[in-house]
Amino acid sequence: MHDIKFIRENPAAFDEGLMRRGLSAMSKEILAVDQEWRTATQRLQEMQSLRNDASKKIGQAKAAKNEAEAQRLMADVARLKEEVPATELRVRESEEALNDLLSAIPNLPAAEVPDGPDETANKEVRRNGTPRAMNFAAKQHFDLGEALKLMDFENAAKMSGARFVLLKGQLARLERALANFMLDLHTGTFGYQEVVPPYLVRDQAMFGTAQLPKFRDEQFGTTNGYWLIPTAEVSLTNQVREQILDESALPLRFTAWTPCFRSEAGAAGKDTRGMIRMHQFSKVELVSITTPEQSNAEHDRMTACAEEVLKRLGLAYRTMVLST
Repeated sequence: MHDIKFIRENPAAFDEGLMRRGLSAMSKEILAVDQEWRTATQRLQEMQSLRNDASKKIGQAKAAKNEAEAQRLMADVARLKEEVPATELRVRESEEALNDLLSAIPNLPAAEVPDGPDETANKEVRRNGTPRAMNFAAKQHFDLGEALKLMDFENAAKMSGARFVLLKGQLARLERALANFMLDLHTGTFGYQEVVPPYLVRDQAMFGTAQLPKFRDEQFGTTNGYWLIPTAEVSLTNQVREQILDESALPLRFTAWTPCFRSEAGAAGKDTRGMIRMHQFSKVELVSITTPEQSNAEHDRMTACAEEVLKRLGLAYRTMVLST
């Protein structure tokens, strides 16, 4: 969630970042709600202070046998007591409105991110290897998987519906082997700590990693207050939620292989064949916890760790910076 202090101090820069992402300027609207919250909060604090002060003076007036003054002060306290609930409601409502606004706004793009409406504006940083040349017409992965009877979409659909698959035999073994290879590489060579995290989390865990509220429709939720994780990032990141960490212990580096669950609510009619936009898939995740000052360097290191997987598998790749 965005820091309201930054928006107060840099409204123009905030709006510029939003407009780079194709959004409208929002600082004026946000700061108006922020001002309402600050005004209501200040008034509530003043009322509480006045009530406490008047309560003390009532005792003093009674001790001095000044009944008229005591009655006046008691009337003031009663009036303030009646006004407090409405002011508390103003504080709660304005704070909720502010949080709703801030939590639904995407991150601002870094200066080096290219501006553009789609993938045509993406920037290639580097490439490694050359894609394999074939002297025959390549087949789709699902054609190969089904022909070898290692990939079964039909039976998966019978038990679970569309966007599921059964992996069998050597293909199931290959997925497990790839995951083990990645985990061994990241833990043994790059110093990540392997974690087996919960696959079910509560609202605050999803909110803390920005899955809620914006991507609520993309998630699978239970009827008793849990969410199936869309990525292990949710569980790994929430290990340090609401904690103050010793900077000398940073960075913390975590990795996990988990199933991931996504409803793909906006994918109707898209990528209907194969293992794309699946409701359930497995993924090895990397998460680093570090200081803001070291975040760019840590991101570059993490990218290098991911690239090393492709290098060792002999796969050609390009490293891209995605546009706004």
